[in-house]
Amino acid sequence: MSKYDITIIGSGPGGYVAAIRCAQLGMKTAIIEKYSTLGGTCLNVGCIPSKALLDSSHHYHDAAHTFEKHGISTGKLSVDFAKMIERKTSVVNQTCDGIQFLMDKNKIDVYQGLGSFRDRNTIDVVGKDEKVTITTKKVIIATGSKPNFFPGMEPDKKRIITSTEALSLKEIPKNLIVIGGGVIGLELGSVYARLGSAVTVIEFADSIIPTMDKTMGKELQKVLKKEGFKFNFKHAVQKVENKGKKVVVTAKNKKDEEVTFEGDYCLVAVGRKPYTNGLGLENIGLKVNGKGQIETNNHKETNVSGIYAIGDVTAGAMLAHKAEEEGVFVAETIAGQAPHINYDLIPGVVYTWPEVAAVGKTEEEVKDSGREYKVGQFPIRALGRARASMDIMGVIKIISDKQTDEVLGVHMVAPRAADLIMEAVVAMEYRASSEDIARICHPHPTYSEGVKEAALAAWNDNALHI
Repeated sequence: MSKYDITIIGSGPGGYVAAIRCAQLGMKTAIIEKYSTLGGTCLNVGCIPSKALLDSSHHYHDAAHTFEKHGISTGKLSVDFAKMIERKTSVVNQTCDGIQFLMDKNKIDVYQGLGSFRDRNTIDVVGKDEKVTITTKKVIIATGSKPNFFPGMEPDKKRIITSTEALSLKEIPKNLIVIGGGVIGLELGSVYARLGSAVTVIEFADSIIPTMDKTMGKELQKVLKKEGFKFNFKHAVQKVENKGKKVVVTAKNKKDEEVTFEGDYCLVAVGRKPYTNGLGLENIGLKVNGKGQIETNNHKETNVSGIYAIGDVTAGAMLAHKAEEEGVFVAETIAGQAPHINYDLIPGVVYTWPEVAAVGKTEEEVKDSGREYKVGQFPIRALGRARASMDIMGVIKIISDKQTDEVLGVHMVAPRAADLIMEAVVAMEYRASSEDIARICHPHPTYSEGVKEAALAAWNDNALHI
């Protein structure tokens, strides 16, 4: 029976990063993974494969719609969708192999199989061919999440699909219905809209990306409408039916009238839910709350001493980078250090094109708090770099405190917003004012100039280039 200082259950971004940091800090470390490859949802059926398909479809869309204006003739375009999927799979395999390399490099023992608690220090790992039992001083649970769905929209993984199946379809849908106007639905909808699918979004709320700043939702909606998206807000889905070669979605609109939608596939993208099946939590007295989340204290420790939980299986945003930070946080806490996570400054990104990125408070949140504030906005189309690259859609918005000028939130729809947002994260970590950002010299011509201009607008209501 092998003995470890720490064992991590789950090898997604939270789990494998936690394992690496634990090993770096001198702990004898094991990691348990239920599936045959490391990396969890993010690397296998989430972040990485979706970005691979987003990039491939973006190249095709550019070739079809903008190359001619650049003076580039391509002739008749076509999509080899099977090859596109093959490239995506290759990217996933390379990335997962990289995680295995890191486990080997850091001398982390990897166990393949379902890990479940016999008691708080004993874990049984049931693999494909054998059962192994290990003992451990401490445990980090990092088992992540699974696609969510509500009654009536249960996926059959054939015509009624989740994000997992959407990443490996055998054909490009002619008509794709997307239930949910959040990150996952819009990203995967973008992939197929660019490749020629007619995409219809059905959303219960009154806007897309409803948890983000309303200005961003309106701006992104303009972008996606140009790609052919159709939106149906304040619609409550009642049922989804597989009719063989088509799917029929029945919903009630805001007038409480029953309406139907038909497509050849329906992507159910109504969020994700924590995954704790098979862990044997009842054997150690560890309970989950009504949302299925494992509750933790400020150190990410559960009600069972020595058992920690991180990432999607706990409360908070379901983001790979949040899970990574928590993995490092727990490892360093166990080692007696004093790590820090500022949960108010974890950025969120939607990888459409242009991208959407945000950090801090939305305008709606600041307004509801009663705090007096200022807003500065700058349109992407006013940037020289945007006109040069023909990426003119989007806006950058900075919210600051009216009295102190401290930046409270930064929101943007912009090319490379996923990278641009980090200027705001760094600035806000050090409690910068909009004047601080406005007075920093930004290179020209770049998209980052839009951040400076929005900061100028927030600080003294005087952007230079509009």
